[in-house]
Amino acid sequence: MDVGFTNVAVVATVAFLAPLALGLVPRLRMPAVVLEIVLGIVVGPQALGWAHVDEPVQVLNLIRLAFLLLIAGLEVDFDRLRGRLLRVSGIGFVASFGIALVAGFALHAGGLVKSPLLVAIMLSATSLGVVIPVLKDGGRAGSPFGQLVIAGASIADIATIVLLSLFFSGESSGVGAKIVLLGGFVALVAAIGVSILGAQRSMRLTAALVRLQDTTAQIRVRGAFLLLVVFVVLADQFGLEAILGAFVAGAVLKLVDRDRAMTHPQFHRKLEAAGFGVFVPFFFVTSGLKFDLNALFASAGTVARVPLFLAALLAARGLPALLYRRVVNGDEVVAAGLLQATSLGFFVVAGQIGMQLGLLSAANGAALVAAGLLSVLLFPVTALAILRRRDAPVHAPAAARLG
Repeated sequence: MDVGFTNVAVVATVAFLAPLALGLVPRLRMPAVVLEIVLGIVVGPQALGWAHVDEPVQVLNLIRLAFLLLIAGLEVDFDRLRGRLLRVSGIGFVASFGIALVAGFALHAGGLVKSPLLVAIMLSATSLGVVIPVLKDGGRAGSPFGQLVIAGASIADIATIVLLSLFFSGESSGVGAKIVLLGGFVALVAAIGVSILGAQRSMRLTAALVRLQDTTAQIRVRGAFLLLVVFVVLADQFGLEAILGAFVAGAVLKLVDRDRAMTHPQFHRKLEAAGFGVFVPFFFVTSGLKFDLNALFASAGTVARVPLFLAALLAARGLPALLYRRVVNGDEVVAAGLLQATSLGFFVVAGQIGMQLGLLSAANGAALVAAGLLSVLLFPVTALAILRRRDAPVHAPAAARLG
């Protein structure tokens, strides 16, 4: 069998050029993932036709999707998810899902979508991988405002992946059976986590890990990849979506690998380097190759759905931020709502699953991803502008200064 890597080379080139262009042209204020998807569309079969999704690209894309969810699991800060912060952000997500359900059924009643529940789950998500860098760049990640937004995004990340796996797995078993299987999967994950914690107490094993971690063995990185593959396989065997296994692998790593003694401070950086340097951008460029531009512009009605889906996303994820008023100030409430309404990666993943199951048309899938692209382009920039305006010193009137 002839296996060509021309398409892989084109995708890798785009993944390299997208962030480089943003670095060379600072005025291009947009997250790299947006440019990666847009350039993927440009070089794809519906534009220049330089690349398409063949078997090598598809296999690599599946691996990169798993790594994207691993990184998402690693980004969840479980130390923040407790007490008042957990209660407020948890109630916020419940309200968010309720609004999303109303929006989903309204769109279904209007004949715009086939599955209101799938659309509701998609509208309840937040791109944690976009929100955290925005907060870090704005110097807000450690503030009470930043902690609240990260907690809300983390709960949305976890809940939407679990809901998607429960209700829209490719397996034919009912929801009740999937809940039982999910319980078994969680129990097995807990057992593996406890086993890893127990193994870490072995002085001999710890010494071997420390000795091998920065050699060509890169033993901790290999262990993380092994954990990722094992959890993906286990999720598949339990009849759940593989993305749940990948996300849980990252979450387990986050929980068990605290490294309070600082024996391996570079471990998470190595995983992030592999993820953001190779795996994650490949996934978004490939998503651009798959983007159905013809379906999006096939009719004016389809194009009109983009702002409609964007408004539904803003309502579902933005309005619940009003519950944060007792924790943060007025302007910060608006900024929190905008950041929570930033969603793209989950739209791409869930959209592909929905189209595979025949529950989402190509037109709606393209319109939802387009709405996600707009949310990433517009909402974080607006939120940061609001925060900067709030932090700007208040100057005295000219007359007062002269007097």
